[in-house]
Amino acid sequence: MNWLARLRPVAFIAVLLIIWQVAIDRHPGQLLPGPWQTLRGIGDLLQHGLLFKYIVASLFRVTWGFLLAAVIAIPLGLTIGWYSRAEMAFNPLVQIFRPISPLAWIPIAILWFGVGDLSSIFLIFIGCFFSLLLTAMSAVHNIPDVYIDVGRNFGLSTPNFIYRVLYPAVAPQLIVGLRITLGIAWLVVVAAEMIAVNSGLGFLIVDARNAGNRYDLVVAAMVIIGIIGLLLDLAMRSLEQVKSFRWGFPEN
Repeated sequence: MNWLARLRPVAFIAVLLIIWQVAIDRHPGQLLPGPWQTLRGIGDLLQHGLLFKYIVASLFRVTWGFLLAAVIAIPLGLTIGWYSRAEMAFNPLVQIFRPISPLAWIPIAILWFGVGDLSSIFLIFIGCFFSLLLTAMSAVHNIPDVYIDVGRNFGLSTPNFIYRVLYPAVAPQLIVGLRITLGIAWLVVVAAEMIAVNSGLGFLIVDARNAGNRYDLVVAAMVIIGIIGLLLDLAMRSLEQVKSFRWGFPEN
C-alpha cells in the first residue's frame, strides 16, 4: 500500500496536466501555452544550452546569499536571544527592518553593487537574514529550563555548554527555520533576476516575454522554478532524518 500512497501525488499532477491541455484545446486563441508547448519550450532551452546555464546562475546566487545569511544571522540571533539586555537593545531595530520587503532594497542594491551577481546575493541575504535571526532568537527562548539547569549543574564551560546543550536544543527549530527561509531565498532570487541581472530563471521570464511574447518559455521557466523549489525543500527536509536532530521531530 505504500507505493499506492506515493503514486497519488503523481496521479493528481497527471490529472491537472490533462485538464490544462483540454482547457487549452477548447480555447486555442488563448495566449497561455499548454503542457506540450511548455515541454517544447524546455526542449528549446536545452537545445540552445540556456537551461542549465540559467539554473546554475540562480542556484549560485541563492547558495551564497542563503549561506551568508545563515552564517551571520544564526550565531547573532542565538547571542541576542541568550542575553536579555542585548535583545532589549537590538529587537526594536530588528522589528523596524524586518517588515521591509527585500525588493524594496533593489535600488540601493544596484546603487551599491551595480547590476550583477552581487546585487542579487545582497537581496537574498536581506530576505533571509531577519527570518533566520528571529528563528534563532525564538529557538533560544524555547530551550527547556531543565536543559540549562543540568548543563550548569555539571559545571560545563561556556564552549562545552554551547556545544553540548545550546546547539542540540535549538537545532530542530533552526532546521525548520532554514527550510522556510530557503523557500524565501528562492522567491527573492527570481524577483531580483527580473531587474538586477541578465541571467537566471527570473531573467528568462522577462526576456522571453520581451522577445516576441514567448509565453511557452515563460511558463517553462515557471515550471522549472517550481520543480527546483520542491527539490530544495526535500533536501532541507532530509536534515530532519539526521540522527542527531531526529529527536526534535514527530514520528511519521
